[in-house]
Amino acid sequence: MKQKIQILNIKYYLFLLLIGFTSAFPNTEEIKNKDSLIKIELRHEKVSALIERLIERSHYNHTKVDDVLSSQILDNYIENLDGNRSYFIASDIEIFESYRFKIDDMLGPDSLQPAFEIFDTYRTKAISRMEFALASLDNEPDFLIDEDYQFDRSEEPWIESINDLDELWRKRVKNDVLNLVLNEKEWPETKDLLTKRYERFLKQLKQLNKDDIFETFMNSVVHSLDPHSSYFSPRNSEEYQIQMSLSYFGIGASLSIEDDYVSIVNIIPGGPASIDGNLKPKDRISAIAQGVDGDLIDVIGWRLDDVVQLIRGPSDTVVRLQILPDGSVPGEIEHIINLTRDQVKLEESAAKSELIKTKKNGKDYSIGVIDVPSFYRDYKALNNGDQEFTSTTSDVKRLISELKETDIDALIIDLRNNGGGHLTEATALSGLFVDNGPIVQLQNARGRISRLDDPDPVPRSIYEGPLIVLVNRYSASASEIFAAAIQDYGRGIIVGQQTFGKGTVQNLYPLDQYVRKSDDQGLGQLTLTIGKYYRITGESTQNRGVAPDIELPSYIDISSTGESARKTALPWDTIRSSNFKKIKSMENTIEALLIGHEIRKTEDPHLIFLIEDIEAANKNRVKKSVSLNANKRTEDREKSIDDRKKREEKRNLSINPSDINNLDTNNSKPISLLSSDNSNLNNKNNDEDINDDIDIHLNEAAAIATDFLTLNNEDITLTNR
Repeated sequence: MKQKIQILNIKYYLFLLLIGFTSAFPNTEEIKNKDSLIKIELRHEKVSALIERLIERSHYNHTKVDDVLSSQILDNYIENLDGNRSYFIASDIEIFESYRFKIDDMLGPDSLQPAFEIFDTYRTKAISRMEFALASLDNEPDFLIDEDYQFDRSEEPWIESINDLDELWRKRVKNDVLNLVLNEKEWPETKDLLTKRYERFLKQLKQLNKDDIFETFMNSVVHSLDPHSSYFSPRNSEEYQIQMSLSYFGIGASLSIEDDYVSIVNIIPGGPASIDGNLKPKDRISAIAQGVDGDLIDVIGWRLDDVVQLIRGPSDTVVRLQILPDGSVPGEIEHIINLTRDQVKLEESAAKSELIKTKKNGKDYSIGVIDVPSFYRDYKALNNGDQEFTSTTSDVKRLISELKETDIDALIIDLRNNGGGHLTEATALSGLFVDNGPIVQLQNARGRISRLDDPDPVPRSIYEGPLIVLVNRYSASASEIFAAAIQDYGRGIIVGQQTFGKGTVQNLYPLDQYVRKSDDQGLGQLTLTIGKYYRITGESTQNRGVAPDIELPSYIDISSTGESARKTALPWDTIRSSNFKKIKSMENTIEALLIGHEIRKTEDPHLIFLIEDIEAANKNRVKKSVSLNANKRTEDREKSIDDRKKREEKRNLSINPSDINNLDTNNSKPISLLSSDNSNLNNKNNDEDINDDIDIHLNEAAAIATDFLTLNNEDITLTNR
């Protein structure tokens, strides 16, 4: 059966990653004995052999399943099982080394039994650690001792002895206790909470079945090819379809498990979390409560699907999340977010317009803003012959017309946190700003290159005024195609952060279609990367993303977020350039705009605050250990809070209230935000947890747009039509 090429939205891609790891344990039947756990089934052998053939025939790299890949799979498998190096010891790893160049044969003629035995070793070790942790709760720890706990061991050597492992876990349990004590929990309550947490994790370990083990191993196989190729077991294939249909009431966020915490992977546009704006990617959920007054339930160490069940519920009911923000070290102050459950709303995920008024050199300017949270298209309406079907391009076209009626001087297209969507919409949207010509190139696994143009053959550029495209690290896939086209044609200025770098295409393979079955048990599904996107210049968007012309400071850590942060990401490369005509060179314009931006970085109180706050956050981010002395931890936390208050006071003292009404300086600044509904705009930026009323990045983009308008430069010949 001929398969359709699917362009995986980044939020979907991220969702693929959250089931394959062993931390995300599915809700399964309890294992009664060891033999029932490790006994492989014939269908697993069939699936592994089928996946091997699909890898060699269909993956973009036509990767050969050989000793080289075998070695990579083993490393990936061990990392997925024990990425923080706190269960296995060095002697275990030595035993696993005997399989380094045999896994390729296991996928073919040999048995997968060794892969199951490696997993069983992990399970046995993890059970032993949980039993040790429970025994450690017999006595209340002494928090006056000066000692540290290294919570990040991902790059450390494997521990040599059981005694050393016991010492690590003694400190880990002590840290778990201290985290709760610092959040005003007494010892009896703390002991009870941790006992339940460890017992729950112990129960989960004993509930793993053969499909769980097989899925974990096969994801180690396909993730060794690239991070977007994934395998779903039959059960998780069904869960994936539920997630993709959005046919449930929740908070509108993709979740994963990282070091026993439920972590926010992505916020889905139009969902309750997106509308509220307080929940951010990489935030960690430590507890959940039902309703405004419900008791918080500790969920550290829970299975992912059990946490999801707590979050899901009837429409219009409240779920409360206790959050440890991204970048926080264990034990820092957590905060509560109230969200009202609902389905993802199409109208909330649609493009919206805003208006920013600025003033410079005594002249007022009007800057239009269009927030594009995703690239959407209502294919059902289109297939039914509805010529007025909803789409990103049609909505943006309408919004531009409305903004032009207000005599805007410049336009900002806001693609922050836009994880992508339909490729057709990315090329069609580009056509609103570029008259005809290529937009993006696609190379498939056979090396064939296709050029994708604006799907409308009639020149239809509807806006030719100064254009700013605002992006951040979570702008991905279709967002990068649009931003790259605007940049390559010299049609506008890209402002923000280096984008995600997701420049690959995936195809979905329902494995049941390839193998005759003698029972009702499914085989699951596989996604494989089958193509790459290239800019019209011939450069790939893969791995590097789109570099902004003017970079803005951001809390989002590029070194740990995005395609380049993933070990198996496909590399950046180039193909031949398309034939296209650049509208104009923007080099001189960008150089001039950078001068104004650099001045504001030293003078604008909000930008100064943001830069200093990022520096403080980065110091926390690089920490790999924390003190287990309660007094020292309290002092560190209070100092962090006090330092932030001082930065806020410094900013507030620097803001002249009269600027709001009487701004007239040589440095352009926004002075008001006019909109029928500006709540979405105010909550849009992942960096803006510092002030609910200020979107620093958007305001700076407006300031850059104002500078753009006032440049005495021959390059500025665009007119607003």
